[in-house]
Amino acid sequence: MSSDEEDYGEESEYETDEIEMDDDSDKFLTPSDLTAEMNLAITDAQSILQVNAGVCRLLLQKFKWNKNSLLDKFYENPDTNEFLTKSNIIPCKLEPIGSQSDECEICCMESELVGLQCNHLACQECWTHYLSERVKANQSEIECMTTDCKLLIPDEQIKKFICDENLKNSFDRVTINNYVEANPYLTWCPADYCSKAVKVVNTGTRLITCPCGTIFCFTCGNDGHDPVSCRHLKLWQKKCEEVKSKATTGDGYSSDNDTFKWILSNTKDCPQCLTAIEKNGGCNRILCRNKKCMFEFCWLCMKSWAIHGYSACNIFTEEAEKKRVDSRAELLRLQFYLNRFMEHDRSLQLEKKLVRTVETQMEKIQDLTKSWTETQFLRKAVDVLSECRRTLKFTYAFAYYLERNNHALLFETNQKDLEMAVEQLSGFLEKDLENDDVATLKQKVQDKSRYVEHRRKVLVDHCFEGNEQEFWSFRE
Repeated sequence: MSSDEEDYGEESEYETDEIEMDDDSDKFLTPSDLTAEMNLAITDAQSILQVNAGVCRLLLQKFKWNKNSLLDKFYENPDTNEFLTKSNIIPCKLEPIGSQSDECEICCMESELVGLQCNHLACQECWTHYLSERVKANQSEIECMTTDCKLLIPDEQIKKFICDENLKNSFDRVTINNYVEANPYLTWCPADYCSKAVKVVNTGTRLITCPCGTIFCFTCGNDGHDPVSCRHLKLWQKKCEEVKSKATTGDGYSSDNDTFKWILSNTKDCPQCLTAIEKNGGCNRILCRNKKCMFEFCWLCMKSWAIHGYSACNIFTEEAEKKRVDSRAELLRLQFYLNRFMEHDRSLQLEKKLVRTVETQMEKIQDLTKSWTETQFLRKAVDVLSECRRTLKFTYAFAYYLERNNHALLFETNQKDLEMAVEQLSGFLEKDLENDDVATLKQKVQDKSRYVEHRRKVLVDHCFEGNEQEFWSFRE
């Protein structure tokens, strides 16, 4: 197919970062706010394209809601009909359609037939069923139901065919969701109970705090995970899932310390898939029980049984031994970082109970001082502790992939300082809240909170500096 015959839309050269921002601060938008933004963009484009709103919405969606990209392509072709044809908005031939009484080719029932500009007809009931199913499948670009017909159905016709108001509302939600997903400056709050989207001024990995209280990463939607990158977080999550899966199925290792130690003492790794295997018989011909592997090898020299057979293997092979030792060392390394990651995650969950402890103390202070404001330093301290504990947890995912160099040594020093500061604040909030008068307690809590916040900032800033100046080296 020549370039002149290609359909428009979804073309990689139209970068979404051309979408203009109209303010210098982040915004949190409701579905109604987003609908208003969409309608404004549609009206703006309509004034130039001279098409109805539903068609204009389809065109903007094809160009990822980038008006400049849409208009650039529109101005490239002075023939509006040709532009709309290539965009699958109108058929190649404009033929008048009429309603008539005939047999529907879909349900084979006699009924009044209606259709689109492509002249493909069906009864009202079949159109309604077809469009309803497409909306339920979260489609916001719906083609004619006839096979191989790419003509897109405008919003006005979709809503004319669909009678159910709930389905119409669902279709509106699907189009709003498409608008959010297409815009690099927009993302939904990941909380199930929240319907807001955040619109940021600058994209990139950054922490967002939604008015609903949810804290998340703008780029990947996960909980805030500084200092580890979104890419390394994804790899780490996959690694954790592998450990969890192997622990559940018994095919490998568990994250439990004792299990790790037993595995290291009583098993060897399959030379092919590295699954830990326990030898439970005298024969040295071993079959890996991992169903995706099933590799057969010699327990003594770890060579494939296909080339080994029942011959002797009494000669030391340095390369094979190094591979086995390296595999064991990697398991020990994973154990080290995974255990610390999980322990800090457990502490993070346990420290949620501090909220109730702190609230009790806040009530006592309020009774003494008659001031609600005077109690807020305690709640802020809990929030600071939670944020810093979360950061500390993710430093171990960061460290797992980090190659050692001088900068890595500085990172480890910062990590140690943050860990000490977090434990000091945690211990104080758990045990020492009733040992001082209000003024002394406030001073101690604020000092410890400021210090742990400072240690977190030093560590995170150093990690970000390493990303910008590229002095980190990572294991993949």
